[in-house]
Amino acid sequence: MLTITAPTPPAPLTRTPNTGARTTERPLLRVGLVQHRWQEDEQDLRAELDEGIAAAARLGAQVVFLPELTLSRYPAFVEGGDNPGRQAEDLLTGPTFTFAAKAAAEHGIPVHASLYERDDRASGDQYDDGLGFNTAILVSPSGRLLARTRKLHIPVTAGYYEDTYFRGGPATDPYPVHTALDGVKLGMPTCWDEWFPEVARAYSLGGAEVLVYPTAIGSEPDFPQFDTQPLWQQVIVGNGIANGTFMVVPNRHGNEGLITFYGSSFISDPYGRILVQAPRDESAVLVADLDLQQREDWLALFPFLTTRRPDTYGALTEPVDHASPFGKA
Repeated sequence: MLTITAPTPPAPLTRTPNTGARTTERPLLRVGLVQHRWQEDEQDLRAELDEGIAAAARLGAQVVFLPELTLSRYPAFVEGGDNPGRQAEDLLTGPTFTFAAKAAAEHGIPVHASLYERDDRASGDQYDDGLGFNTAILVSPSGRLLARTRKLHIPVTAGYYEDTYFRGGPATDPYPVHTALDGVKLGMPTCWDEWFPEVARAYSLGGAEVLVYPTAIGSEPDFPQFDTQPLWQQVIVGNGIANGTFMVVPNRHGNEGLITFYGSSFISDPYGRILVQAPRDESAVLVADLDLQQREDWLALFPFLTTRRPDTYGALTEPVDHASPFGKA
């Protein structure tokens, strides 16, 4: 498996004696990411993921992040039908949590993964729509669930009929910032969430330093000549710049029938620099050191959060007008 590392972060372009005086010196955070392809043989699939996690751990990664719907073939290239939730799994006893917990224990670092989550009936969350949640999790080496975040925004486009499988996450505490990584402030939205500037801004206002977007994105079945990869990357990097956040984006690669996933997983910093990036068509491990002080350095120079005008943003909280999909005339 290809391994790409960035053990020395690029210089903090805006660090000054003044900003340094306001900031407690923080150790670098070494993160790992695995880009993989879905394989029909379950043992081969798990072996590839475990190989990547092991490689990241050997290189000193303190946490490793995996793509969306980690153990599953991407289901939403066709509509879900009458009972899409039959493919969903229990959060704490299903195969994804079990795999992540085992890998975390074996390699001694927290493992992030993504799954199609069945209704949490033990907590009284029951629904009649037959759908489940698209959920990101972080699991400790001791097998404890450190964090869970449910995907909020659900795509409805050709080849990505996710609205027939997943319901959006709840409006209660929709942007949780987790501090399970030795106080590092982590947000864990998912895939389609990455296109919405409101998501990155909400996490940044909550103090998030690192956003990880487990992703499954590739070709557009109705427009096979249209390569969205550059747009996808630019919008994520731009949201990181506008909010002072590191972006960790693990995608899958390979053809799964109707869609060819384009890999290109990457990690970027608050200045918009790509620290490491995977190829489009190969499994890879990315490992990079993050200088978390750069968030404060950048936002001290460009204070986006403190010069906002929330008194003018009322239109952003109005109900969606499906009669005007391109905005009001």
